[in-house]
Parts: sequence; structure tokens; C-alpha cells
Amino acid sequence: MTRDKRKYADRAEYLKKAVEKRRKLMRQKSIEFKGNKCAICGYNKCIKALEFHHLDSKQKDFGISAKGYTRSWDNVKRKLINAYYCAQIAIEKCTKALRSFPP
Repeated sequence: MTRDKRKYADRAEYLKKAVEKRRKLMRQKSIEFKGNKCAICGYNKCIKALEFHHLDSKQKDFGISAKGYTRSWDNVKRKLINAYYCAQIAIEKCTKALRSFPP
């Protein structure tokens, strides 16, 4: 068996695109798993307007929208199942309303 002598620099663009593609896929799967709509108002017209919000920031151990997408789907799904962990909400309309009420 020969050892692969490629370096990151040789494949940097390919690897960056692969990570970006995986993150988009994981975001799409997460949104579908949470019902394709805002948990507060039911908004579902544009998925780019939806984000995940931690209902209890003390229970946050990784960010679903950042580093979380490089984790396995099973790991992300476990976090999404926990109702106290996060809710899918519409960015402009409901984020401000949710942040105005302390947990």
C-alpha cells in the first residue's frame, strides 16, 4: 500500500467546497427535522430566514449553525430532539421577541 503524498495545500479548494456542501446539507436536514417552520410564528416561506436559538444558553455545548455541522447527523439530531436545547425561529420577527424574555 502506497502512502498518499498529497498535502492540504494541494486540495484546499476541494476540501473547502466539500465542507461547505456538507454544512448546507446538515442545515437543510436540521430545518426539515424541526418541521420546516418557525416554532413561534409558523413562518416557512424562506429557509434562509430561519435560525436555531438556544432556549437555555447554559446547556449549549456546541453550535448547530457553526461547528456543529461538522459533527455526525446523529449527534446533531440528538441536540435537536432536546426541546430545551433549541428552537427553529424566524430571524427578524421572533429572535427579537424571544430575546426580550429571559429564560
